[in-house]
Amino acid sequence: MSSSQDELDRLKQRRMAEMRRRAAEGEDEQIAQARKQQAEAQKDSLLRSILSPEARSRLQNLKMVRPEFCEQIELQLIQLAQAQRLPIPLSDDDLKRILVALQNRKRDIKITRI
Repeated sequence: MSSSQDELDRLKQRRMAEMRRRAAEGEDEQIAQARKQQAEAQKDSLLRSILSPEARSRLQNLKMVRPEFCEQIELQLIQLAQAQRLPIPLSDDDLKRILVALQNRKRDIKITRI
């Protein structure tokens, strides 16, 4: 009976270690999520100061359609504003020109069937 009790104790210890590990991972995920939310709030605050209300609205609409593209544009706008290479606040017309210029640089991919 001693060996079965030892085995049971080992299983309990493994289970407790697994539970502790999962709890620690959950805390790490919560911390990472909080940092991500804080960074997003800071980015939104910067964009609010950089963009006019109309330009911000246009960017939000674009974000619904092309979120990855919009993320890149937001970061570029923040960098340009910090380098003082943008008029602040950036008007909707200026944002349109930037978006058109970026769209024209996009390569078209064509697939032909054989």
